Amino acid sequence: MNNAMQAIHDDRLLQDGLLVIDKPGRDDLAPQPPQSSQQAASGRPSTRLLSSHDVVARVRAWSGQRRIGHTGTLDPMASGLLLLCLGKATRLVEFYQHQRKRYQAVIVLGAATDTDDATGRVIDTASVPVLDPAAIERTLASFLGDVEQQAPLYAAIKQQGETLYRRARRGEAITAPVRVVTFYALNLVEFTPPDRITLDIECSAGAYIRSLARDLGRALGSVAYLQALRRTRIGEFTIEEAHSLLAVEQACREGRLSDLLLPVGERLPLPSHRLDDETLRRLGHGQVVLLAEDACDPERRLAAARDAQNRLIGIIRRLDKAASNGGWRWKAEKWLE
Repeated sequence: MNNAMQAIHDDRLLQDGLLVIDKPGRDDLAPQPPQSSQQAASGRPSTRLLSSHDVVARVRAWSGQRRIGHTGTLDPMASGLLLLCLGKATRLVEFYQHQRKRYQAVIVLGAATDTDDATGRVIDTASVPVLDPAAIERTLASFLGDVEQQAPLYAAIKQQGETLYRRARRGEAITAPVRVVTFYALNLVEFTPPDRITLDIECSAGAYIRSLARDLGRALGSVAYLQALRRTRIGEFTIEEAHSLLAVEQACREGRLSDLLLPVGERLPLPSHRLDDETLRRLGHGQVVLLAEDACDPERRLAAARDAQNRLIGIIRRLDKAASNGGWRWKAEKWLE
């Protein structure tokens, strides 16, 4: 085995961790109108956009690592932060995917599309009232907090065992589900009269910015679609630390993907407890242990178990308070080592 092949082989042995990627999408700034009904009917090919699944497939092919998952879908037209979990880190996807997200969005008033974004065909048009920033900000305030939001028809949500977008593409009559999402911040970045709105958005996982664009258009007395979307933050991960796909491909070719990976459990959104080797051994064997520490996630009573070097060893669950010494009983929930 030559040195280059040996380097790639050795690198594959180290492919456990988090990979922060800057996913490409449509040009975030150039005004690109959605297709008209005539354009859609013509079958004219459009620019190939990458889905989140496409990105995962590419990294699998480049790296040879089969165990890869992402922590939250980005629509093909959207660019920005995509957090991948590799190897052992795939067991932590559920903990990363429920974090807050931050986006920059461009919304265009006066037209509605079947997908609620610029990749769809125009299904409705309406006049745009005369607006000013103050009026837009007042309307945005009505969307803050917990709101009921209907998903777009073209969405990855499953209904009757199949994704909505597959059923929508077949022309089936479907009703998208409604669920409660949270908008923590809706800041007007720029208004370009008469119809272009740029927003900075912080929201809960599961919120659809396409649906926000649609609903905002209606609330402003018109219709609207999402022109461009860029995700800039997931929890504590930011776009500034993300790697381009070109950089990831090059690193894989040179056998140094491990240089781009963050440690397994990096910025895991759970309280952490550093434990000694004996306690970790007992937890790993399925035993219940007593700890003085009580900090845990309030919903599921979970915490991260780390060793003396702060490496994540597993996820533990707090059971109940021990009557004897006032400590707490803990048991392994998910073990990585």
